[in-house]
Amino acid sequence: MAEKRDYYEVLGVDRGADDATLKKAYRQLAKKYHPDMNPGDKEAEAKFKEATEAYGVLSDPEKRRQYDQFGHAAFEGGAGGGAGGFGGFDFGGDMGDIFGDIFGDLFGGGGRRRANNGPMKGANLRAVVHISFEEAVFGCEKELELTLKDTCTTCNGTGAKPGTSPETCPKCKGTGQVTYTQQSIFGSIRNVQTCPDCGGSGKIIRDKCTHCHGTGYTSSRKKIQVSVPAGIDDGQSIRIREKGEPGINGGPRGDLLVEVQVSRHPEFQRQDMNIFSTVYITFAQAALGGDVRIRTVDGDVLYTVKAGTQTNTKIRLKGKGVPSIRNKSIRGDHYVTLVVQTPTRLNEKAKEALRKFDEACGNRPADTGADAGEEKKETKESGSGKKKKGFMDRVKEAFEDVDK
Repeated sequence: MAEKRDYYEVLGVDRGADDATLKKAYRQLAKKYHPDMNPGDKEAEAKFKEATEAYGVLSDPEKRRQYDQFGHAAFEGGAGGGAGGFGGFDFGGDMGDIFGDIFGDLFGGGGRRRANNGPMKGANLRAVVHISFEEAVFGCEKELELTLKDTCTTCNGTGAKPGTSPETCPKCKGTGQVTYTQQSIFGSIRNVQTCPDCGGSGKIIRDKCTHCHGTGYTSSRKKIQVSVPAGIDDGQSIRIREKGEPGINGGPRGDLLVEVQVSRHPEFQRQDMNIFSTVYITFAQAALGGDVRIRTVDGDVLYTVKAGTQTNTKIRLKGKGVPSIRNKSIRGDHYVTLVVQTPTRLNEKAKEALRKFDEACGNRPADTGADAGEEKKETKESGSGKKKKGFMDRVKEAFEDVDK
């Protein structure tokens, strides 16, 4: 048989812990390991019993004194007046209050809780609106058509036939709750539940309104205007106050939560407040530089590409991104990746131009024989003071030769 752990260690308290500390520690363990919260878990059940046994001893002043003096031996062989485990301990005192609280938390009632059948806010409604990428950036107005409930004009929301009134529920006496007692190994535990007869309203309708059939509400299609703020992102929601379900017992209406779904853009991608896109440029534009037209959410802009730009070069267009949803004066940036396109369909003239261009750049298929000697001679002349031609000079000469 496994050796019992120290009761103070079981509850996680020191030996000088007061009653309030013991009670708090036990309540936390009891809620964590209670069998109803861990169905079929034998380990949790064992820990629950261990904690209950420890608290049963330490919460009793006389048993605690004996335990502090003799340890577990105080309750073995009659030394302390009872065997260990549940059978030898009297779970009286405030144990009922503790389990009333615990079972209340587990079953949604609580020994000390009372339902409120007074005015309550109505339930929230949810809807979805679809917008374009640009509408998300700059904001827009949308119209939704929804089925909404309104107070019945025939019975004024009572649900009772005109000339009659709802009666107090005889089962719960108008409280909206019923209390029942549950017997357990720890004693009687009170539980509170919503009254099944009146549904928690505390009222019973004998003669129902023929217009709303006793519900107190009628439904109709209505158009709702939705103001979509600039900078909203996909998946975010807009709250429209008091456009949800009607309140209960005179409470305010709930809210309408409109989820925004943003369509994909064929060119732009968004990340937070920044926009990303790819622009393709020709080999000549990359090599020689020049103006490139770039599309943004604000329209096309001209950007001057530097000569010798490499593929996958990233540039930033400041302030061309998405505005902040909280501060419209703040905008993100637009990042563009420049990709150099390699031509795939070339005529003979274009092919010859590229060959001359390749030669002008010093890229020859094989430097052997006389060509190699000329290469060495040119290198020698360059080293003797003759100025070597730059890359751009060779490019220009190559294209000039083609024109000739």
